[in-house]
Amino acid sequence: MHPVHPVHPVHPVHRPTDTARPALLDLLRRTDGDPGRRILFTGATVVTMDPALGTLATGDLLVAGSTVAAVGPDLRAGGEAADAVVVDASGTILAPGFVDTHRHAWQGQLRRIIPDVDDLAGYVGTTLARYAPVYRPEDMYVGTKLAALGAVDAGITTMLDFSHNSRTAEHSDAAVQALLDSGIRGIHAAMGPHFGDWDRQWPADLGRLVDRYGGGTGLVTFRLAALATAEIAGPALAFGPGLARVAAELGVGVSVDAVFGRSSSAAVLDWERAGLLGERLTLIHATGLTGEAWRAIGASGTRVSLAPTSEAQIGLEDAVPAVDEALAAGVRPGLSIDVEVALAGDMFTQMRALHAIQRMRAVNAVHAARDVDGADGPPDRITTADVLDFATRQGAATVGLGATTGTLTPGKQADLLMITADEINNLPLNDPIGTVVLGADARNIDTVLIAGRVRKWSGHLLDVDLPALRAEATASRDHVHRAAAAAAAADATGGGR
Repeated sequence: MHPVHPVHPVHPVHRPTDTARPALLDLLRRTDGDPGRRILFTGATVVTMDPALGTLATGDLLVAGSTVAAVGPDLRAGGEAADAVVVDASGTILAPGFVDTHRHAWQGQLRRIIPDVDDLAGYVGTTLARYAPVYRPEDMYVGTKLAALGAVDAGITTMLDFSHNSRTAEHSDAAVQALLDSGIRGIHAAMGPHFGDWDRQWPADLGRLVDRYGGGTGLVTFRLAALATAEIAGPALAFGPGLARVAAELGVGVSVDAVFGRSSSAAVLDWERAGLLGERLTLIHATGLTGEAWRAIGASGTRVSLAPTSEAQIGLEDAVPAVDEALAAGVRPGLSIDVEVALAGDMFTQMRALHAIQRMRAVNAVHAARDVDGADGPPDRITTADVLDFATRQGAATVGLGATTGTLTPGKQADLLMITADEINNLPLNDPIGTVVLGADARNIDTVLIAGRVRKWSGHLLDVDLPALRAEATASRDHVHRAAAAAAAADATGGGR
């Protein structure tokens, strides 16, 4: 997946001020949803992330309806793109949309409320114990929609929403509706709350959600969410045979959070003995696990989701993203954001953090060995191609959508990004994968398609009333603050007992 040399000269892509651009968008919008509509992107550098297709220094990509129909150096020459709407993509990189394998989206209106959180207990005490219990369904909707729209704006086309504040069926409905209204490819992973009053409708209510919203037939699909052990919130939320049986009966996968340390390692071995490991199970974080736990994970094909900035900044177990351990076990992980209350919400940050941390560890290990016993050898570094693979193809596999998205492969859904390569931070284009991982940021995401529909164009999200969203998010945040303060005051005076 390295560039084909020589790299083509960069020509300016159409800018938002070009007279053709609004008319082109109008045409695309009028034909949205038409299964016969075809869009031809021409003259781009195409980073397919499909090992069989690689990277085209200059190429075309054809979208038919909701899917990628063809990728090649010149699709017009063979007549494959007849009657297609043509988008001049010269000067850009076409790439698969990023896949966020784990985010607690309901917290969107609390972004960066604890930017310098000291540890996991600080996060749990502030967000899950103080704020979560006072959330209304409308707060779930606003937070989830804000997080999803922020994800799309930054090029994340698929997001697993680990929705662990499902206090009532109405809370769950609000979270699912927010995903639908945002236009993202969403996975609603449902879990009951850690603390506070709730209806105890979970996990049974997950069946109602699957039936009501069509299970796996649309943009929003479902998984069961759980914790690794009973340490944080008690046995009801801990994964085991009972929850595994619920997921199997519904035909959904399972995402397990807070997987770290010796207690989680013991749980992994228990799951192995019970036959619960496998590719439909995703373990989140996986820091500080024992070698035996990693053996079981690798041997079973169990998936792993890393949250590079969360593990490092919040300090989960040893605070080191477990990429080396995963790769040694034969597991290629997905990447995730986790919590915007303390972290950045974009995939560029996750890729760069993991790239830097792993390469630092690799060089440091060789340096330390040389100092101790004179051993020498090249550091075992990951590459930019590795981390982009984790953020796209492996991410899709991690959330059970590997056959649907994650690469620009004909037949898969047209979830794609058009990234400007001739902006001041990216020009001149020398290595497209290196540019996506190390050079680009959200300002370079010119166009986003999800299932063939345009969700971002000329650098602007579509169908978003930003003033209204701003007002809703502010009002929701203010309510949460006031309600949490009132609940704390009542508890202090005995009125909450």
